Amino acid sequence: MDLAALPWTRWLFNFAFFYPIVMSVLWMTGGLYYYLRRERKGPRPDAPPPLRRAPFVSILVPCHNEEAHIVATITALSAQAYPDYEIVAIDDGSGDRTCELLDALVADHPRLRVVHLAQNQGKANALRIGTLAARSDLLVCIDADATLDPHAVRWMVGHLIDGPRVGAVTGNPRIRNRTTLMGRMQIGEFSAIIGLIKRAQRTYGRLFTVSGVICAFRRTALHDVGYWSDRMVTEDIDISWRLQLAGWDIRYEPNALCWILMPETLRGLWSQRLRWACGGVEVLLSHGRSVLGWKKRRMWGVLAEYLLSLVWAYVMLAIIVLWALGHFVPLPPALHVETILPRWHGMVLAFVCMLQFATSLMIERRYEARMARHFYWVIWYPIAFWMLGMLTAVVAFPRTLLRRGARRAQWTSPDRGATA
Repeated sequence: MDLAALPWTRWLFNFAFFYPIVMSVLWMTGGLYYYLRRERKGPRPDAPPPLRRAPFVSILVPCHNEEAHIVATITALSAQAYPDYEIVAIDDGSGDRTCELLDALVADHPRLRVVHLAQNQGKANALRIGTLAARSDLLVCIDADATLDPHAVRWMVGHLIDGPRVGAVTGNPRIRNRTTLMGRMQIGEFSAIIGLIKRAQRTYGRLFTVSGVICAFRRTALHDVGYWSDRMVTEDIDISWRLQLAGWDIRYEPNALCWILMPETLRGLWSQRLRWACGGVEVLLSHGRSVLGWKKRRMWGVLAEYLLSLVWAYVMLAIIVLWALGHFVPLPPALHVETILPRWHGMVLAFVCMLQFATSLMIERRYEARMARHFYWVIWYPIAFWMLGMLTAVVAFPRTLLRRGARRAQWTSPDRGATA
């Protein structure tokens, strides 16, 4: 940092430096409080307490070109340690063998029903059709390439039974493909970042989003807000905000484990994270003003956190651009950036980052006994994923403004990496 810079320039550097530190402290504090209060002495994921009643549940599986994964997904769902449920698979105009595989699975899995849609209408529409076909008011929605833990349905349904104002319960996604550096870094990301943030947000107020890959809903809550929107890039973020703005509660259940596949190429990861970033901007533009009312004050923290993350991305971009320009054209002292290489600030950031990872990995040992072996791979996360997050946020904002509401969101087949 150039100490001779004018005060406003130092404010940029100070914000870029202190924002991730302050957020890490908030996440660690909230996450530890959640863990000590709700997890530390609670039952293990594979030994849930008995339910006072076990209502009928509908499990919805929207599918599009899932021939490589759908058999494993339906097989895992049929092994749920829950007494009374059905599986509704919605084939949304697949162009591969998904349709015939689902029809063949019906003979071996009596709980399975299949709904075929002629054209690709998108995940939100598939979920709405599945809701119409479902016979229960309690819906568990999972992605067609995910493998659900045998006790996951029981853990999520428990919240819907105990809380009449609980509109949704989001589970705990775990990375399944771990053969590359990018895959191993995402193991730490989903525990040290995503899992810790969800715990902290539950402690402080509201969740930014449910995990679209595994979530349970109350049908009456969905009906109250008009179900999923097919005009949003990320239907899970949108439905989370609309439910909470309507007064419904969303809970996080870390014991509801779900094993998922994530991208392991830069192109696949960029496409996924850009879609997530665009979805966040869409929700901000659609619902940001609704959050400002006093009755919605529990959403203020979520809104402030997201706005500050956008500001941080553009501040980082400005610093990098000014540093690069300084190598080609002379800049006034007020705009001069001497270096972007880490100095003592980088050491402080690295220490706080490692402390956050260590805190989260300690918590996550409940769900994976050998989490500590992934600690080494997580150290590369700030270099790769902070830059990726900054760039996708910078691109997403103008892109969403230009393309907002232009077309209905449809399925695209994502990069799911290696399955080993």
